[in-house]
Amino acid sequence: MSIPRCLASFCTILGLTVATSAAIAQKKYDPGASDAEIKIGQTLPYSGPASAYSTFGKVEAAYFRKINDEGGINGRKIVFLSLDDSYSPPKTVEATRRLVEQEQVLLMFGSLGTPQNTAVHAYMNAHKVPQLFVFTGAAKWNDPQNHPWTMGLQINYQAEARIYAKHILQTRPNAKIAVLSQNDDFGKDYLKGLKDGLGDNAGKMIVAEATYEATDPSVDSQIIQLQGSGADVFMNMSLPKTAAQAIRKAYDISWKPTQYLSAVSFSVGAVLTPAGLDKSVGIISGVSGKDPTDPRWANDAGMNDWRAFMKKYYPEGDLADGNNVSGYAAARLMVHVLTQCGDNLTHENVMRQAASLKDFVAPTALPGVKLNTTPSDFAPTKMMQLVRFDGRTWVPLGDVLGL
Repeated sequence: MSIPRCLASFCTILGLTVATSAAIAQKKYDPGASDAEIKIGQTLPYSGPASAYSTFGKVEAAYFRKINDEGGINGRKIVFLSLDDSYSPPKTVEATRRLVEQEQVLLMFGSLGTPQNTAVHAYMNAHKVPQLFVFTGAAKWNDPQNHPWTMGLQINYQAEARIYAKHILQTRPNAKIAVLSQNDDFGKDYLKGLKDGLGDNAGKMIVAEATYEATDPSVDSQIIQLQGSGADVFMNMSLPKTAAQAIRKAYDISWKPTQYLSAVSFSVGAVLTPAGLDKSVGIISGVSGKDPTDPRWANDAGMNDWRAFMKKYYPEGDLADGNNVSGYAAARLMVHVLTQCGDNLTHENVMRQAASLKDFVAPTALPGVKLNTTPSDFAPTKMMQLVRFDGRTWVPLGDVLGL
């Protein structure tokens, strides 16, 4: 071989080597990510007092299976590890440590509960592992300056309660309000928002407050106590099982206040059906997503895609349970963020992409609801619509509101 030809061959080989090395160099991984897979961790109450929410993990796992069947995220398969914490903070800590330290997940996604996520809040930030799209509306998740590794997803509880308070002031300015709330940060956030929204009127309008523990077998005594206050407005700021019990008990003792129900318990299938649809007529709540029982969405493209997905990947799931719509939307958002990461699957880049949402629209979101985040704003959802239950589905009360 002549020297020029030899030199040309050498240069070609060198060029290929440099190109290959550059391509390899562009790939960045933290524990939990590789050329083959992305490990995602989660804790959820598959047992215990909040087990109605276990469907979140099931529908999300089903959506990730769908993505894997379609080739994964940029060629990488999702390994989804969702562990039962029984809605118990100590179990959340144990399960989270296992997922981070032993399983070495890239991130935690969609773990549920304010006390539960609070129990691992400092731990996740100390380890600099993303604690993404936690399923709780506590205001503390929007704190990028002090907790840059934690981000919420759903409506802020305080902002939600302020909207209810504004509606009460507009429609029932002389209302006597009774409040049932969970005895933890979840309940305290709602109560603070309500009082802030009522402003100077809070002291005279709120005539009774009662709390419950998540492990309480019933809230019958609390509902009787609240009825005795003479209240004509009832704020039912509870988790699904307790919310259903409260609705049924109020009906059974012929207490007929105007009822407001926390958005975390809006599900027709998981809450209102167990309580009794006839007993739930007139209840007011707030939503950001399309209700699967609403005939308005019977031929909606996004909801039809969801129904087709449910039929194929989660056929045992309840098509009347709005939680299955919410979980599906959350999983789609998680896939979007990881897709945007490309080949840079580091903790830092996952958070960078999550904090760069620009008008993200889930196909199951209400028209006009868009998700936005910035490095200084970790609250993706800022819109909701008041709705009233008519015995069959939720009926809109006005337009979508910005928080």
